[in-house]
Amino acid sequence: MRRILILLLLVCLPVVADQRVIYQPQSRDAVLNAGQWRQLWQDTVRNGGKTLIVQWTRYGDERFGGAQGWLAASLKEAHAQGLELVLGLYLDSAYYTRISELDSGGLAAYWKSQLGDSLAQQREVRRWGLPVAGWYLPMELDDLHFQAADRRDGLFVQLQEFNRKLDAPLHLSAFSTGKLAPEAQAAWFGRLADLNLKLWWQDGAGTGRLPPLVRDGYARALPCQVGIIREAFRQVSAEGQPFRAVPQQPLMQDGCHEQAVFALNYRPWAKVLPSAP
Repeated sequence: MRRILILLLLVCLPVVADQRVIYQPQSRDAVLNAGQWRQLWQDTVRNGGKTLIVQWTRYGDERFGGAQGWLAASLKEAHAQGLELVLGLYLDSAYYTRISELDSGGLAAYWKSQLGDSLAQQREVRRWGLPVAGWYLPMELDDLHFQAADRRDGLFVQLQEFNRKLDAPLHLSAFSTGKLAPEAQAAWFGRLADLNLKLWWQDGAGTGRLPPLVRDGYARALPCQVGIIREAFRQVSAEGQPFRAVPQQPLMQDGCHEQAVFALNYRPWAKVLPSAP
């Protein structure tokens, strides 16, 4: 009887709180005032938050005000409320279009250029005066554009060199499209993780690209050093339409993998953040 009660208790309690939550800055967030930001970060900590992973600090031409802007000020407040900061670098607003258009040689050259822009952004963000626990590279990986072994090998070399130039641990994320077998993808991810960087795998529960059983197969094959991003949304837009989603409880689970939640604006305490138009 006691064992049954313990099991019921474990089922009823959340397995893991939002210890690591990803925030995707948007220009519309500039409308929040200082008090609203303070309350948001206090609520994030109250809900288990310890680490804030900021997806980017520059998106295309949007720099969010730079060192004196609203994003820098809000992140200083986040740290003041007790959140460790992993800060995103630069993402080309046309990244996903560009990587779909390029052959292997063009992709390698494009990545080299984009990594250079991210290094420049790292130097810029250092002038913001924020305590940095890590850097997040927002150029996501997937097994469609990196299905070919020569592309994965070229990426490995570039990330190895890029990582050596950073002054804090590197984080980046990847997702599955079903183009590599789970074991092959796990081997690729494990090799990248051996570069002494933190690789995160997006669980795909929100986008629904793959059936649940297939997603579970990829998750089971992951090496323990690869973290899992739990998607706290459900996509409601169709293929080819502008992305739209609604909040959904993330599928947090016990296990050997560190977990993060995407994204802050889908969490119930963060309704102060403006919704997409």
